[in-house]
Amino acid sequence: MSSLEGIVGRYLNVIVDGMPYRIYLEEAGSGIPLLCLHTAGADSRQYRHLLNDREVTSKFRVICFDMPWHGRSDPPDNWWLTTYELKTEHYLKVIRAVWEAMELERPVVMGCSMGGAIVLRVASDYQDELRGIIGLETGAFAPGRYNDFLHHSAVHGGELVATYTFGLNAPQSPEKWRRANWWYYSQSGPGVYRGDVMFYSFDWDAREHLKTIDTKRCKVSLLTGIYDYSCTPAMTQEVATAIPGARYTEMKDIGHFPMIENYDHFRTYLMPELDVMRADK
Repeated sequence: MSSLEGIVGRYLNVIVDGMPYRIYLEEAGSGIPLLCLHTAGADSRQYRHLLNDREVTSKFRVICFDMPWHGRSDPPDNWWLTTYELKTEHYLKVIRAVWEAMELERPVVMGCSMGGAIVLRVASDYQDELRGIIGLETGAFAPGRYNDFLHHSAVHGGELVATYTFGLNAPQSPEKWRRANWWYYSQSGPGVYRGDVMFYSFDWDAREHLKTIDTKRCKVSLLTGIYDYSCTPAMTQEVATAIPGARYTEMKDIGHFPMIENYDHFRTYLMPELDVMRADK
């Protein structure tokens, strides 16, 4: 038996900091725009279940894109002459470029891990243009993750990164989907995960920006898995405490990759937050 999924994939050409980028994105559904950001070193295939969830896509236009250098998006011109190192301000500009090119009006922006971090700055910088943010595995400050073996001539980078991140899943999550995430990570370009971790370890600090987020203007929902030792529930609780009116839920039996490792369980936590985003302010 064969069937077509309702996901449509396209390439979007944008200019960021004077540089052209060819960005791959997938979308499904209609309604409120829901812009989704993948984790470090991976790509938007992590949102495959969300894009196929008809209860979600009947109310939301779900858009998921691969950051430059990731997945099916290309690196910039002359990429071989540079070393990939993601920086906060550039990350924001890429998100904004996709947002504007797709003409998204008052979207909800949802991200996980590094995507769950950057949504805090998205909320701080653009809160009057948003319905809200949903942060998955969100930390405002998380130094110390970098190590030299993330891109090293003596180490198989794809297997190292895939296997390291495999340990961030909850043991209860179905092996099929934990292995799917392993596969996505194993296909990352050389040094890409390292460049993302450099952002998280050395450049990222949103602790002061949290103070500017007004949940009466931009709703904030935060969800973190209890098995996540990379961004622990305590770290996300600190974020929620710093943002009056933020909603925070600790997810049982889930690790660092809720949308791919155990979507059926994750959606029991996600759907109430999507209902909050849909409700009038």
